[in-house]
This record gives sequence, structure tokens and C-alpha cells, in this order.
Amino acid sequence: MTETSAIRLSDLEAAEHMALVAYTPQERALMLDTVDAQLRHAVARRQVSLPWDLGPASRFDPRLPGFVMPEAGDLVVPDVATALPKRDEDIAFAPIADLSAWIKSGVLSCVRLTGIYLERIARIGPRLLCFAVVDEAGARARAIELDRLLADGTWLGALHGIPYGAKDILDTQGIETAWGAEPYRGRVPETNATVVQRLHHAGAVMLGKTTVGALAYGDIWYGGTTRNPWNLEEGASGSSAGSGSATGAGLVAFAIGTETLGSIVYPSTRCGVTGLRPTFGRVPRTGAMPLCWTLDKIGPMCRSVADTALVLAAINGADPADPFSIEAEFGADLTAPASGLTLGYFPEDLADPDAHDLDRAALETARGLGFRLVPLTRPDLPYTALMNMVFAEAAASFEELTLSNRDDLLTWQTAAAWPNTFRRARFLSAVDHIQLDRLRRRVMQVMDELMQSVDAIIGPSLTGPMTTITNFTGHPCICLPSGFRMSPPRGASSLGRGRLEIEPAPETQEYEIPHSFSVWGRLFEEGPILRVALALEKAFALSGRRPASAR
Repeated sequence: MTETSAIRLSDLEAAEHMALVAYTPQERALMLDTVDAQLRHAVARRQVSLPWDLGPASRFDPRLPGFVMPEAGDLVVPDVATALPKRDEDIAFAPIADLSAWIKSGVLSCVRLTGIYLERIARIGPRLLCFAVVDEAGARARAIELDRLLADGTWLGALHGIPYGAKDILDTQGIETAWGAEPYRGRVPETNATVVQRLHHAGAVMLGKTTVGALAYGDIWYGGTTRNPWNLEEGASGSSAGSGSATGAGLVAFAIGTETLGSIVYPSTRCGVTGLRPTFGRVPRTGAMPLCWTLDKIGPMCRSVADTALVLAAINGADPADPFSIEAEFGADLTAPASGLTLGYFPEDLADPDAHDLDRAALETARGLGFRLVPLTRPDLPYTALMNMVFAEAAASFEELTLSNRDDLLTWQTAAAWPNTFRRARFLSAVDHIQLDRLRRRVMQVMDELMQSVDAIIGPSLTGPMTTITNFTGHPCICLPSGFRMSPPRGASSLGRGRLEIEPAPETQEYEIPHSFSVWGRLFEEGPILRVALALEKAFALSGRRPASAR
């Protein structure tokens, strides 16, 4: 052993304990004699500074051998335009299709619509802490420009003049993008993320940066805790906390969220909005903070199913700068009847003690709409073990924070928070990581087999392993409000027990908050799940409900 080696006999004994193996004295001696080279390699690698946007050479692709990209067709959404309301609040909560029709016809200007949302952000935003940056000057200037284009006969499409919020892990040229984290305060990108560029070209108006739980986890950021508009006593859940809160409160027409493991689904559920998590690779992450290269996805958070389709159409498509992105057309006829589709479900998830009566009622609603329901079973696999891949990728992405001790600057410092998770991840085995990747492929095969017999799968958003499974397999998901339930304020989130969990706060008082139901689809087949979700949305009939804090 040389003086450069940090490996001792006690270290090997600890490694044996973690690996659940036992080595003979001779095996231990051999390991000690040869481990120095491994250590030197690791030290040498750490001397190389890797840029934050450099992904790994191993590229995840959700498509198994034999996959055939489905034909998409044109996007057709229901024509539901109504007369322009008199009240600004009613305009603010209107669906994108209505806003677009009013703007195109000239009864609503881009300037007025932008002003309505900016006034609401100034008045309601401080209660929710859902915006990290508000670009009022930029938004007003953009609205003026878009009104001029329309006056000259140029209409950029369904998002022309539609104001939105961009999650604060998406780069925005000249506007601080701090990832919700103290170590990155003052970080001002020189370019826009690809998604931001595409929304600009589609005519959308960026109002500002919606808050994100620091480094894309939870709802705690450097400015405080983003609040749920339905209950100001609790956080909005995360990590797309600001996008969920701002959309639920009618401060934006829509927002962009991201998801690694529940970061669109969880805040959408709690804040009463509709979140669409596209197939992995469909939307490029260029210019977005990487948390887990093989898991990160970008999607819209809206107040209706049709709105998510309109936004996805604008941000869809591969980008050569994101080697994980996949070229795929997007389209769907949302006016076509969805009844007759075959929907799978997992009885064990609905029987879970954490499942709510609203989940079982949603299943019966689907049955009453004419869908053919088929019970499914999953192989008994350790799905939650895949969580270690999240820990390893996230720790690698932010290794510099750990090694420099700048992780101490983050506000959230608990056993479940990122700083401790990053440190703990250093003890994960590289061999186990490869084996987890193989397990991931087995889970992909399981989902592929299940999807062969159904058009989509429905079930509880927050109960059972489907959120974990489909994030690792890359399958798309849409979650939509299914009703309201009584619940105590939620406490901190946790990844420590193998899945993202929302712990109830130690308080007996309960509040009425939204609940959601999810639809999962085949790879790159968002169309069928949108049609199913649209039928459910009409049956749930919750569009008129608004949080008291949004008035």
C-alpha cells in the first residue's frame, strides 16, 4: 500500500457489509495490493473539469429492437371558442384555444392579455412564491411586437400572444437562471434553451421564470417554499413547483415543467392542473439543467388536456445538440371519439391502502364512457431499486458541489435533501449500477409486453410503482384532476425509501385539495392518451373550480 491509497482493511470490511459478501483473508490482501491503481484512475479523472452540459457517452433510448415509429397525422383540437368574458379573471383562466381565437379575431390584444397576467403575478404571486424572475419589460415588449405582426397579417399559430412561465432550469438569454439553488445565484445564460426558442418562434410570450425546488427536487428554493394555490399552508410539491402553482392560480396561460421522477405529475396533482410528460427523447433538453441524463423530460403544464397538445406541438422534435433526443412527429385528432379503446389497469394499485376512493371512481367513470377495461398484472420485480440510478446520475451531475463543499450553501439540509443524497451516492457500487441498467431493460421489456394488449393504461397518479416504472422506461403520461379530497398539509418530499413520497405534515386540520388520475401510453403515442384524458376531463367536469387564493 502506498501513502496515496485511502483503502484500509476496515474499508474493505465496510464494503463487504454493503455488498452482502464475505471475503477470505487472502482475497482481502489481493484486493489491497491492486486497489491503488483504481484509486489513481479516480483521482486523475477528478482533475478533469467536465462542463455541466456534457452528457455521458452511454445513450439511453426507450425503443426496443423491432420498434416502429407510429404515424402521427395532423393535430386537431376541439373548437370550443366562446364570447370574450367581461372579467379579467375569467379571461386569465380561459383555455389556450379560446385565448388564441380571441387574439386572432382581434377582440383581445396580446398587450391586454399579457397585462392581465402580469397584474395577477404582481398581486397574487408574492403569496405563492411561484416566480423566481418576472420579465415584465420583456413580456410587454414582446406583446407589442406580436400585436404589430397580427396587424400586418402575420399569425404565428395557436400560441401567438399566449403568455407562459418557463421553469427556472431552462436557459433564458440575459435572464438569471439559477436552478433554484444558492450556489448558482447570478447565473445569466447567453442563449435560450431550445424549448424557449421554439416557444418564441410559435409566438408565445414568456412572462418569467417559474420556481424550481433547488436542483430540481422538491419545492424549496433560495427564495422560500413555493405554495399550493389550493392551500397556502403547504408547498406546491415539486420540482416543477412554480409551474404548477402559477398555472393552478391563473397567473399564466400555461407553463413548462420538467420531470425526472414525478416532477410534473406531483405538482400537477397537488395544484390541480393537467400535466403531460412526453415520451423520453421527444422534446430536446438542450439548454436545460441536467439532473439525470437518461431520465430528464420536458413537458407542458396546463389547465386542460387540449392545451397540453397545443404546447407539445410547439416544442416537439429532435435537436442535434441533445444526443438523447429522438425525431418523432406529433399529431392527434382530439375530436375523434375515444370510446372503444382498450384500457389496462392494475387492480393491486387500486387496492393499495394509499389509493383513494376518487381513484376507484375514476376507473368506473372510464368504464361508463365505453372504454374496454382489462385488468393487468406486473412481474414481481424490485422496481424501486432503480432509484439508485437517480442518485448516481444526480450525484455525478453535481459532483463539483459535493467535492467543493458548496452543497452547504443549499437551504434544504436534511437526510432526504440533495446534499446528503449526493454524499451517500458515493457509496453506490459501479457493478450494481450496471446491473441496475440491465434491470431497467428488463422493466422496459415488461412495459412493452403489457402495452401490446392495450391502447393505454390508467390508474392512480400517486399510488403504486407506475410513476417510477414509466419514468425509467420512457413511456408518456398525462395526469389530470379527477376530483377534490380532504388532506392535511403535505410535508417534505422524500426519495429515501425508493420512490418519491409526499409525507403529511404533523397537523390534524385538513384542507380540500385536488386529486389526479393518470393515463400512460405507448412510446411516442401521446395521441391515444390525450383522447382518453379528454373524455375523462369532460366527465369529471371540474373546469369551473378555482382556488380562493387566485381571486
